[in-house]
Amino acid sequence: MGQKNPPKIAFLTAGGIAPCLSAAIGALIVEYKHKAPESEMIGYLHGYRGLLTGNSIDINREIREGAERLFAFGGSPIGNSRVKLTNATDCINRGFVEKGEDPVVVAAHQLLSDKVTILHTIGGDDTNTMAAQLLEALEKMGAELTVVGLPKTVDNDVIPIVQTLGAATAAEQGAVFFENIANENTTSRRQLLIHEVMGRHCGWLTAATARSYRDRLEERNFLPEFLVSRERWDVDAVYVPEEEIDFFAECERLSNRMDEKDGVNIFLSEGAGIETIVKQKEATGEKVERDAFGHVKLDLINPGQWFAEKFGEKLQADKILVQKSGYFARSAAANKEDLALITRSAKLAAEKAIAGESGVVGLDLESEGELSIIDFNRISGGKPFNTEETWFCDMLGEIGQE
Repeated sequence: MGQKNPPKIAFLTAGGIAPCLSAAIGALIVEYKHKAPESEMIGYLHGYRGLLTGNSIDINREIREGAERLFAFGGSPIGNSRVKLTNATDCINRGFVEKGEDPVVVAAHQLLSDKVTILHTIGGDDTNTMAAQLLEALEKMGAELTVVGLPKTVDNDVIPIVQTLGAATAAEQGAVFFENIANENTTSRRQLLIHEVMGRHCGWLTAATARSYRDRLEERNFLPEFLVSRERWDVDAVYVPEEEIDFFAECERLSNRMDEKDGVNIFLSEGAGIETIVKQKEATGEKVERDAFGHVKLDLINPGQWFAEKFGEKLQADKILVQKSGYFARSAAANKEDLALITRSAKLAAEKAIAGESGVVGLDLESEGELSIIDFNRISGGKPFNTEETWFCDMLGEIGQE
């Protein structure tokens, strides 16, 4: 059912940040300025935390007039947090709801209290599956509210979305990050550089970052006669969670690379080999910390350092450097590719919301990548990277990792 009266629209960004949140909020505000100029708009501060506690900000005329300025910013103008509405224990322990309360119901009542008629959730699979729970609770209450989500995650691992908002920028920025880090190879001989890239279960970002970095190498003019050669700056290995690492075979191959070019550059997905590392730690009685969603806290596991120690010894590296591009990449403002997708997505999201149709707006893998609104029930996480992609196989062949 479409909106009969001027809608009251609420925005919410949740989970980790990505290079699309500010631009997505800006693009949605711009759309509603034209499509529903009489509407009220608010932003819940710090994701579902703000919704549970009733903490919001009014999007006034000044903000609306300057909304396009948000295209140039990273982060989120209304803040993020990792809060799972279905994890009542965590919400109670953090003081967001009282003991005995159901966070989903509390959030639903807050939306009704604020007289919101359209809610836009911008986040990954967890954010949007929570939105589905919220919508179900509201329907049981007999309330009419439209919820339209936008899919963001730098990992690009939301089913059935072809490309999530922010992923393209994160890959590009990860490449920019390593352009500087790669210069460290000049500080010593036999240097091992490990670029740890975000990607708990999905290796798309690691692979796409390596591709972007190598594309950028093609634009540079090297001077091999003076030890400034493309080979020395090139990628030597790309490890993703979807592929098993033959450690002993890789040690032999990379030892040869180290001998040839006096350095090795590895692009490592933070989730690559994580099961092996966790099992080893737990076997020794070490407790492995997990977040509210049950995910292993990768920052505490430090997979890059683990691989650095293992490979460093085998490659007889004189110097080892592990660098993480995650916070650098995910904090960037959206690039041109992402901005184009964000503005298209915001336009369709506003249209569907005004028409009263709930779901997630994204490039639907099951409809040949067409931008459409996807039922919440079809949204889930854990989409693996297809390691049979031609560009990925070609890249591995070029760097000798077959």
